[in-house]
Amino acid sequence: MNLAEHVLHAGASHPDKLALSVIGTSRAERWSYARLISAVRGTATGLLRAGLQPGDRLLMRLGNTAAFPVAYLGAIAAGIVPIPTSAMLTRREITKLAAETGPAMIVAGEGIALPDHPAPILPEAGLADYMNLPPADYAQGQPGRLAYIIYTSGSSGQPRAVMHAHRAILARRMMFDGWYGLRESDRVMHAGAFNWTFTLGTGLMDPWTMGATALIPADGIALEQLPLLASRHGATMLAGAPGVFRRILRAEWQPIANLRHGLVAGERLDPGLRADWTARTGTDLHEAMGASEISTFISGSPERPAPAGTAGYPQPGRHVAILGDDGQPQPAGTPGALAVRRDDPGLFLGYLGQPEETAARHRGDWFLTGDQAQEDESGAITLLGRADDIMNAGASASPRPRSKRFCPAFPVRAMSRWQSFRSAPAAASSPPSGPVPPMQPICADSRNPISHAISSPANISGSMPCPARPPARSTAAHCAPPIARTRHDPPRHLLGPGLPLVPDRQA
Repeated sequence: MNLAEHVLHAGASHPDKLALSVIGTSRAERWSYARLISAVRGTATGLLRAGLQPGDRLLMRLGNTAAFPVAYLGAIAAGIVPIPTSAMLTRREITKLAAETGPAMIVAGEGIALPDHPAPILPEAGLADYMNLPPADYAQGQPGRLAYIIYTSGSSGQPRAVMHAHRAILARRMMFDGWYGLRESDRVMHAGAFNWTFTLGTGLMDPWTMGATALIPADGIALEQLPLLASRHGATMLAGAPGVFRRILRAEWQPIANLRHGLVAGERLDPGLRADWTARTGTDLHEAMGASEISTFISGSPERPAPAGTAGYPQPGRHVAILGDDGQPQPAGTPGALAVRRDDPGLFLGYLGQPEETAARHRGDWFLTGDQAQEDESGAITLLGRADDIMNAGASASPRPRSKRFCPAFPVRAMSRWQSFRSAPAAASSPPSGPVPPMQPICADSRNPISHAISSPANISGSMPCPARPPARSTAAHCAPPIARTRHDPPRHLLGPGLPLVPDRQA
């Protein structure tokens, strides 16, 4: 299978249907499924012609543009492993991540900090040229081979590189009924930026997998304008962090006629906010919790709303348990460690280069999320806090429930715009022959004008407050043209048997 092919399969049957609209107050950038699929497969061709091979890694340093999901899916279509990262990272921070992941190429948007790393740089303008190339074939292989790498927020320690397989997209189907109530006719508006994995998954990949339409606000759109745009473009769902809905409720706006409900993740949903939204709109807010290692797995949904004060129910098809100290599932009403069975298709392959840390997160047949929780008689899960919080609090203290962890590796949309604020070997694609637009080197001292503060209560992972950070400005004096570089190969067992490990070569 191929994750990108799976995402775009439904849309291929309706090439003229609207896949994506980047909406502003006076105009919209419209992408039909035909245009989207062509751009993704053309990008795959360009990356392969540029010298990348299946298994190579592509570090993504792109901003809030449609190029982000196109590059992400284009890489996966070619069997290349994308590493999406936050545009807010400083040069020092992204240099550390690049050293850990060993990218074979870096795709870079203007003004975004670049790492001190020898990998060749593909400017975003060159990526746009790739979109017009003939389509590459989808690289096929085992569902369990490496597809992409995302980073945790580091809220409980150092950020970790989380490796996910192509099969992870199959697990997202459990959210369609267990959280969204997603239909082919839906028009899903996500308030986040393209380069947040909450947007990438809930706002783009999942609607496209269903053959629905994704609506993303353009840069410069204020939160208070979202209801008007949602009404104008027929949004049936509105997704975002709870802070988005809190801001919207403070504004004056007319009812959103087609809205069925809202989707919330990234921080704890306050019951009062949920009640206020329902009173104002007549629709519910459905919350989901998850982690970088597995995306969301507990949620409320239109068919089964979460009881007040709970995180919701395990999504249909998920095997979730509350484990005792002996590692065995606990009966209802008994606190314990929240765990997901390790055969879940959405569970990560492991932390890159950290086998001991990966092993420590498992106990027998279960993956430990790090949360303490309990289940009631109806099956609803209530979070009690993080395991380390509870140990630090001691037996006599009960920790205040923490914000739910969600899978994004990227922050909420930079709020300079809002003032407030994721047994067969892989087969190489066979791109058509012909010239490819050349890669032009760009300097590693590119500007980083990103706003220094995000006022959202969620940080990169949506779990803890994000400290203010002054704008980063790289002072490196060198450029990174295509030069010889060291090939950092994924572990062979993650790619399936038989995929050759390539020695150092010229880009």
